[in-house]
Amino acid sequence: MELKTVKEMLRRILMITFTAAALACSASPKPQKMVDGVQNIKPDDQQSLALRQVVGLIENYNYKQIKINDSISSIVLDRYIKALDPSKYYFLESDIKEFEQYRTALDDDFKNGDLSAPFYIFNVYLKRYNDRINYSLAQIKAKYDFNQNDTYVYDREKMPWVSSSTALDDIWKKRVKYELVNLKITGADASKNIETLTKRYEGLKTQAAKFNNQDVFQILMDSFTEAVDPHTNYFNPRNAESFNQEMSRSIEGIGATLQLDNEVTKIVSVVPGGPAFKSKQINAGDRIVAVAQGVNGEFEDIIGWRIDNAVSKIKGPKGTTVRLKVIPVGQDMSTKPVIITLVREKVILADQSAKKTVKTVQSDGKPYKIGIIDVPGFYADWEAARAGDKNYKSTTRDVRLLIDTLKNIDKVDAIVVDLRANGGGSLPEAIDLTGLFIDKGPVVQVREYNKEISVNSDKDPGAVWTGPLGVMIDRLSASASEIFAGAIQDYGRGVVMGTQTYGKGTVQRVISLNDMLDSSILQKMMSAIAATKSKTNSTVVAAPDKNGNTVTIVDKNGVPQLGQLNLTMGKFYRINGSSTQHKGVVPDFTFPSIYPLDKIGEDTEPSALPFDVIKPSNFQSVANLTDVKSNLLKMHQQRMATSLDYKILQEDILESKKREGETSITLNEAKLKKERDELEAKSYDRLNKLRASRGLAPVKKGDKTIKEEAFDFVQDESLKIMVDLMKLTEGAKTATNLPTFNK
Repeated sequence: MELKTVKEMLRRILMITFTAAALACSASPKPQKMVDGVQNIKPDDQQSLALRQVVGLIENYNYKQIKINDSISSIVLDRYIKALDPSKYYFLESDIKEFEQYRTALDDDFKNGDLSAPFYIFNVYLKRYNDRINYSLAQIKAKYDFNQNDTYVYDREKMPWVSSSTALDDIWKKRVKYELVNLKITGADASKNIETLTKRYEGLKTQAAKFNNQDVFQILMDSFTEAVDPHTNYFNPRNAESFNQEMSRSIEGIGATLQLDNEVTKIVSVVPGGPAFKSKQINAGDRIVAVAQGVNGEFEDIIGWRIDNAVSKIKGPKGTTVRLKVIPVGQDMSTKPVIITLVREKVILADQSAKKTVKTVQSDGKPYKIGIIDVPGFYADWEAARAGDKNYKSTTRDVRLLIDTLKNIDKVDAIVVDLRANGGGSLPEAIDLTGLFIDKGPVVQVREYNKEISVNSDKDPGAVWTGPLGVMIDRLSASASEIFAGAIQDYGRGVVMGTQTYGKGTVQRVISLNDMLDSSILQKMMSAIAATKSKTNSTVVAAPDKNGNTVTIVDKNGVPQLGQLNLTMGKFYRINGSSTQHKGVVPDFTFPSIYPLDKIGEDTEPSALPFDVIKPSNFQSVANLTDVKSNLLKMHQQRMATSLDYKILQEDILESKKREGETSITLNEAKLKKERDELEAKSYDRLNKLRASRGLAPVKKGDKTIKEEAFDFVQDESLKIMVDLMKLTEGAKTATNLPTFNK
């Protein structure tokens, strides 16, 4: 979209929202219902205003062009309750029945800026939460028989809500027993286990006391915006500040994105180039259960901690050491944690550079050199570019230099671009990167919320690499990655290998809610909080209420901060007219996915925009690879029929699916230990089979060096496909149905 069009769009947004905000300021919310036995958390005026603004922006400018109605209200209520109590550990059946009165009322409340209902629901949750923690603390020192054949149901998501406190007592007593037996089979003595678990639950109680209205509002707004679409997101003032810092500056820490999942800190993604990435021991989906500072610091159990408090323990100054206890992805919480030591670094997002490796594949006695370019993200240092720095960092500039080296120094026969786990980034970089491999032409189409369609093209004549090309993708390849892979596929420029991509084909604009307000409204808000403000490092925060639960955030000049909205306003389409939304890019050669396709991906999101098709762009294919792909597929399938790596990968995926379907675990100590030992033995057996196939010595439990991470079956097979491609096309000059590649 042209810059002047974006500015005009925002100008119109400002005009409409100014009027809506000014008219809404006089609305009077309903009285806040109180919950006995807790410090009731209350919303503030800024949150009420922010809510009204978000409603207005969504109704007028979201790509879906939907109205906030009773249907949305019902979805928000269900999402909000699930966000608070996903495994049905806290709310009673009677609570859920009481909350039904809000099912078709939230839409009207939101338009009026009335937050009384969701805050009441949260305060009920907080009471139930504290009741459960207090009960559990009383059960930790109880006598338990670990020889019984009872079980603990840890996943109650599909079970009915519990009808009585007595029934919840039984669930939580088993939960305490499970945590004790889990600690017991790791080898610690009973008194130490009691001490550890007591600290854990006392920590949960302490964390619960730190909930404030900013936390409640963020949970609610997540439930609201994600009911509209998965990528329209509200960020409260503190989260907006963190989001923008991570997008534009350096971060000192381990280089990982974290979130709270069922009271456990889970790694969502690993930042390429950071300490976690370099360690090759941490992956998305891993859970951090304890943190220690320095080489000799004592571990602190962080299960149940607030995510910001957990992050504050994990992050820290560069050069300092942090140790983590980690439960690997795919393992249940009874698994003995792995201890990982990391040295924190300054992780600069713009410096996550593309890198190259060169591998030689022997086939029929002939060596084929293949350059692999790992592209972790689509990045660009726009500040440096605007400042006139001719050597500013960007994905395309880095890859161009790598290609020059691969061509002129390494003398490779083919290039593979690795986009696995590349979540996207800069759209212009995706377009420019495509331009390195095609002459010129359209790369992606964008349809805006007003249905206007623009075609984004590579306008630079000539390609940097015209030789054989492959692209590797997986389920975590998203957005800009899908644009690049789709364009290469549509042009017939190369072959795409891996698994179906994420399917994120929507465009978001970042809108500061403060930019939506006129000066008179801001002045009234500033006057209302001026008497209570107190300075902190980067912001000025109004003094909390007597219970410490209401916090209003303003900047250093006393201006109230309302947060920001990342609003879905457009949709991507491939040059062939197909949307990348929902379906993503389907590879030419599909591998089994280590990520569960029914749990990860745009098509797993109920509120995701649908797949659709528009008119194709006017583009000229580089080659027709249909016949070539057919032949390559036969060769690939023949290898898979006898491949040990392929067989083990399939077994691992089946085993993982089996564990995903489990909802309970034994509380019998001997059985639990046996299950864990068998799982560990199976893991070593798998590893040693792979090592033997590569002529490596076997390893056993306790060995310090295990290099399973070096086994990349998908990459190895992709390189063999590339060799087959080169061998097939070597005779292209005499076979008219085959493409030619010029290096």
